[in-house]
Amino acid sequence: MLTLWKSVQLFLSIGLVATIAACGGENATNSSGENPANQGTPVSATPKSSESEAPSAGEKANAEFQDKLSGQELLSALQKGGHVIYFRHAQTEKDYADQADPKMNLNDCETQRKLSDVGIKQAKDIGAAFTAKKIPVGEVITSQYCRSWETADLAFGRHTKDPKLNFLPFEDYTDEQVKEMKANVMPLLTAAPQNGQNTVIVGHDDIFEAATGIYPDPQGMAYVLTPDGKGGFTLQANMLPEEWSKL
Repeated sequence: MLTLWKSVQLFLSIGLVATIAACGGENATNSSGENPANQGTPVSATPKSSESEAPSAGEKANAEFQDKLSGQELLSALQKGGHVIYFRHAQTEKDYADQADPKMNLNDCETQRKLSDVGIKQAKDIGAAFTAKKIPVGEVITSQYCRSWETADLAFGRHTKDPKLNFLPFEDYTDEQVKEMKANVMPLLTAAPQNGQNTVIVGHDDIFEAATGIYPDPQGMAYVLTPDGKGGFTLQANMLPEEWSKL
């Protein structure tokens, strides 16, 4: 289950407290994990809401997610391996849809969003916690964006880039584009890790939302998935950057 502190942080991160008061407490949606775009709602690469806007279905799913594993039980499961840990990259200096910028170049970090000092510390602290808690890491797969592979390098000292984790070059997506992103990432989310290891993926918000219906927020948020060997997975827990050291 979510700790009280995690719940407070998640609600503050998307302005839900003010939104619920303003909107009369909308019913939660997307509890089945279906992609909201399939219901005719485009996924947006821009920040999802402000205090004056209703939260998206993906934001609600993130805020209301209930851990199946937590604490020592989660740590023991991770130490045994067999899981996929999907990180949204650590915090950046700005949050905007740089993938839609025609001047953005995947081979030039100066044209992309950069990790902030906070983000750099988040990544290092995550890596230190994995070492201290003896959580085994096999493959480390990232998008081609600098903020993703730099997060991986700071945390785990290595990475392999996979363009299937990249955004499509748009700020807002059609249903078909969301399906394309889901088709790209699902093989990575459902692949069984190496024996006794966990696979780490460092990617982006909209990619994960396309596959799960959950918009991972804030930056640095991770979700722990367990592949079922049949092309699916179970979402076990979500973790804020600072929670790894407290497992």
